Amino acid sequence: VTWSVGVLFLSTLLLCSADVHHYEFFVRESNFKKMCNTSTLLVVNNSYPGPEIRVHRGDTVFVNVHNRGKYGFTIHWHGVKQPRNPWFDGPEFITQCPIRPRTNFTYKIILSEEIGTLWWHAHSDWTRGSVHGAIVILPAENETYPFPTPDGEQTIILESWYNGNFKKIIDKALAAGTPPPQPDAYAINGHLGDTYGCPTDTIFRMEVDYEKTYLLRIINAAMNEQQFFTIMNHTLTVVAVDASYVRRFKSDYILISPGQTMDVLVSANRNAGQYYMATRPFSDSNVPPVDFITTGIFQYTNFVGGSNASLITLPAMNNTDAMLNFISRIRNTNVTQNPPINVPADTDINRRVFITLAVNDLPCKNSKCVVSDGFAASLNNVSFVYPHIDVLQAYYSRNIRGVFAENFPFLPPEFYDFTGNLTGVVSAVEVGTRAICVNYGDAVEIVLQSTQMGAGGSHPIHLHGYSFYWVGAGFGNFNGETDPSTYNLVDPPLMNTIDVPGTGWVAIRFFANNPGVWYMHCHFERHASWGMSTVLIVRNGSTIETSIRPRPSTMPRCHRT
Repeated sequence: VTWSVGVLFLSTLLLCSADVHHYEFFVRESNFKKMCNTSTLLVVNNSYPGPEIRVHRGDTVFVNVHNRGKYGFTIHWHGVKQPRNPWFDGPEFITQCPIRPRTNFTYKIILSEEIGTLWWHAHSDWTRGSVHGAIVILPAENETYPFPTPDGEQTIILESWYNGNFKKIIDKALAAGTPPPQPDAYAINGHLGDTYGCPTDTIFRMEVDYEKTYLLRIINAAMNEQQFFTIMNHTLTVVAVDASYVRRFKSDYILISPGQTMDVLVSANRNAGQYYMATRPFSDSNVPPVDFITTGIFQYTNFVGGSNASLITLPAMNNTDAMLNFISRIRNTNVTQNPPINVPADTDINRRVFITLAVNDLPCKNSKCVVSDGFAASLNNVSFVYPHIDVLQAYYSRNIRGVFAENFPFLPPEFYDFTGNLTGVVSAVEVGTRAICVNYGDAVEIVLQSTQMGAGGSHPIHLHGYSFYWVGAGFGNFNGETDPSTYNLVDPPLMNTIDVPGTGWVAIRFFANNPGVWYMHCHFERHASWGMSTVLIVRNGSTIETSIRPRPSTMPRCHRT
């Protein structure tokens, strides 16, 4: 019954005609002038942000990526489940090796039940800071929105801007054992707005008609910052999160974590004028990001006039009440455009994993180190190390040894007051490439527990290959005896990226029905760079239809094979 529900939903989609789309991505360095400085960035088709992929639900997309840059990279299709198709998921040294300079590689992107907004981005070092763009998934033929069809739409990508090359920034920090610098600004669709003092900076403008309703497709592509977003004097109606419809709710602002996407309706129903849209970070860390506000303009057609920056109102950067008030309202909705809600019940769960998230330190042994102990990050005290051959190839071929181990711990090595006083706690961290292994069809529960190791703070955790049900959350240390009684098993939202509060925990559940090797990591890039990652391996089922597709012959070759 569990599997047939999803099969029936997908079969219904396939009855609609699915199209095949082809895109060409030429990735090369280009110069961009912002903040009165010129920076050289690796971008797609000379554009920052990159081109939009626009398809219908259930379509298939081929993207031919030409590397005209100076170093290798990969591209990930964030939130696309890629059924049985991990070969084209994209994370470097997890499912493939890099696309080398002066070569090309064609990705096959298989869409299934996703609807709304997702995005694509580079998945190598920090290259995603400039190599990213939107994936717009429209309803399938003969399918409608579960709300009145909007009069127009606009993609809004929130970004971190550095006056420099993203790869060089993180390479320098990792070599020195120091944290990477803070961004120089934040951007909306590549524009810095009017708050940074450079007269040549541009501001993003969205032109609207009076009494029309617009669908905003909002993507947080920022490197390390959760973001509040608002349009002054206008109400936002949230209709989808992470390419799944949610119960509609209204808010003056949204809070969106790196990696997440949200579909939001806004009506141009105020006096004609120019209204600021604005974004600023949220943080519950002891080392918060820089508190910049970046602006755009929501402009009514044929209106000429100015805007008043003093009228911008956003929650304060450390306003946890505003954070909680927003995320607590996200619920699944039982509409026909969503797959039937199919949450693993307590009696279904046969794989439980409890994972602590921490920022640690390790001896810095690089010749360029400027400190004795460099930064590391870990899951259950294991700091992930990227191999030189991708994990998927090693797992699939079975004749490549020593690349990874199937022994990621299902519990932390020690229990302490994770979110409390850590005086006297010495939690040793080890390095390794260790995977969580489950069987096809397992009902999985993962509890993610923040700790106060390092600076504390939230962690947006992304799982490739899956949308999972966010069934629980709380502050303090997770209690396995009492906290499950608070789970929402009725209408939990489907997510692919979930924010774990800095002094709390979240619980997610899913059926392991997509065989393959799937990356799980913090979407704060500094934490992923330090090792806050692991790999979920879902073993093949007993049939061809429940097994990984054969390895394509065109996969990029690894240097050591």
